Amino acid sequence: MYDSLLHTLINGFNVPLLLAALLGALIGVEREIAGKDPSIRTFSLISMGSCMFAILSLETLADFGVGDPARIAAQIIPGIGFIGAGTIFRSKYGVSGFTTAALMWVTAGIGMAVGLRRVDLAVSCTITALFLTLSLRMVHRLIGHRRAPGIERVLEDQ
Repeated sequence: MYDSLLHTLINGFNVPLLLAALLGALIGVEREIAGKDPSIRTFSLISMGSCMFAILSLETLADFGVGDPARIAAQIIPGIGFIGAGTIFRSKYGVSGFTTAALMWVTAGIGMAVGLRRVDLAVSCTITALFLTLSLRMVHRLIGHRRAPGIERVLEDQ
């Protein structure tokens, strides 16, 4: 345990954790641009935390030779679902926060992919998520996505 800490301090930080944090931050930047909360810090931490749990899952099996690496990682999904549920708001004008909740879930998957050594999948997912959220926001504007009168003001107050 102390050898690992010393190794980290001498040789630098864990690259997968930094990469997961960066990819999560990119998703958070999109939320920041959209003027939504949570944003950069939260998404970065979700991705990095998911990466850490995925790494721990793999290393537990490698270090002890027993166990199921999927057990720890599998608990990320309901945990993030619980957090994401807190971003969804319902009012008499409609429901908001679904995109943010979905992006939290995707961001956790991105972190897990990095932690499970699937950087290719994590980068592809990040690019796809950003493309979808940015391009579909433009599609909403082009088709004149309609909401009930006053919903923008109510949602901004939340």
